[in-house]
Amino acid sequence: MSSKTKAYFSPGDDCLNHILELINGCENSLDICVFTISDDRIRDAIINAHIENVSIRIISDNDKLKDEGSDIKELASRGIPVKIDTTPYHMHHKFMIVDGKITLTGSYNWTRSAARFNQENVISLEENVITTSFQNHFNELWEKCVRLDT
Repeated sequence: MSSKTKAYFSPGDDCLNHILELINGCENSLDICVFTISDDRIRDAIINAHIENVSIRIISDNDKLKDEGSDIKELASRGIPVKIDTTPYHMHHKFMIVDGKITLTGSYNWTRSAARFNQENVISLEENVITTSFQNHFNELWEKCVRLDT
């Protein structure tokens, strides 16, 4: 059995570029579960994928909605389904499932600071068992979280 696994590190644009590559190359669906999105380059790629009829669902943390520069409300206002965790704890995940085939995960926050300053990482895996586990977890969270209305 072979799997395609790649690792990327920041600071620098390697993590960002890989995230953008996966979003821009997506054909059918993106399930995104991230603590926050405040990097406009990622926001714009998600919006473009949505315009190209990619089915997108986003889960994020309710406390991060209030952060200056948060793009979560903007994404919801564009018609992208967004749900938020309303528990007193943080939904601190950082993962994305692309076309049900590729899982991207790691410590990388989807922010400009992550690319410019922070020591962070992402890995992408084309491994069915891993992707199925992440997809099942995403679906469980999707059922528990609250729809963000704009």
